[in-house]
Amino acid sequence: MARRAVVLGGGFGGIATAVALRARLDPADEVLLVERRPTFVMGLRKNWALTGVGRLGDGERSLATLEGRGIRVRRGTITAIDPGAKSAVVDGDTIAADALVVALGAERAPALVPGFAEHAHDVYSTEASAATAAAIEAFAGGRLVIGIFGAPYPCPPAPYELALLLAGRFDERQIAGGVFVFSPQPRSLPILGEAGCAAFDGRLAGAGVSFRPSTQVTSIEPGVVIAADTRIPFDLLLGIPPHRAPTVVSAAGLTGPGGWVTVDRETLETRFPGVFAIGDVTAIPLSNGMPLPKAGVFAHAEGEVVAARIAATFAGQPPVATFAGRGMCFLETGRDEATMVDGDFFADPPAVALGEPSAAGFEAKRAFERDRLVAWFGG
Repeated sequence: MARRAVVLGGGFGGIATAVALRARLDPADEVLLVERRPTFVMGLRKNWALTGVGRLGDGERSLATLEGRGIRVRRGTITAIDPGAKSAVVDGDTIAADALVVALGAERAPALVPGFAEHAHDVYSTEASAATAAAIEAFAGGRLVIGIFGAPYPCPPAPYELALLLAGRFDERQIAGGVFVFSPQPRSLPILGEAGCAAFDGRLAGAGVSFRPSTQVTSIEPGVVIAADTRIPFDLLLGIPPHRAPTVVSAAGLTGPGGWVTVDRETLETRFPGVFAIGDVTAIPLSNGMPLPKAGVFAHAEGEVVAARIAATFAGQPPVATFAGRGMCFLETGRDEATMVDGDFFADPPAVALGEPSAAGFEAKRAFERDRLVAWFGG
């Protein structure tokens, strides 16, 4: 009997899951990917677009291309999820599944910060990318502030990468004023630990980037960020807004006390049998109490595991694939160099380190995007 696997969300994890499912399932089984957007572009392109290194469109691919691989793509808005029935409502149509994968990512919530929409440029918004890039290009000097307004957020190194790239660019153009970054977290990249963060903060300082941790913002007014214990003036404010699980996921009863979907960290299954969640929509606790970082490489690995488990179940076999918690994130440092935050995140304590910047690291980041786009969408 033919089965149906439904993947909700056409981001990094959702596409990886759908492709892996199609490769593993019987040809008679259906793989259905649901996504409201017509195209996919990797998050790592955001900083390239903002700093003039590359264009979003150069890495954009049509999801309809996946149809040629035997993956059915349904464009539409998901208005409800019933995990007990393994079904979802898409533009009024109820879609039932034999296995359901929730890969809807983290939702940006700038409205949680009064004044954000009026005074900050949302650097995580692809829709606002062109306007933000123009504001950066027009910046002639003064204080550029990059604000992290909530945690956790996707791709933890990205704001610091942006700061390093802009600091290098301003130095080359002899633009005065400096780059300042603040975060609500007690350290820049907490997963690195105290010593690792101290070393990384030294790299920021050496590049002319100032950093302020533990900054709890209450609002933004013209030219100034209002925090609980300070006022941070700015001439240009680039913001990473707070993030949360999509409302449709919370309404389905899939989220836990922290507001994110709780899953078995090895199988990615929720408390509902046959319903899995992967990527940024989840919160997977580590041995040190921190959550697994929200990064595409983890969503990809989780999707592979989920696909293997679903395929085994459909074939009447016991599923054995598990997620090991290994992974990395790229961090560009300028001058066509990049490093990686890499390690075993499930170790006790997490064994994670920051490497040295290199040209090979920069090329590895380029290859990371290129290889996956070819594997998913073809050359």
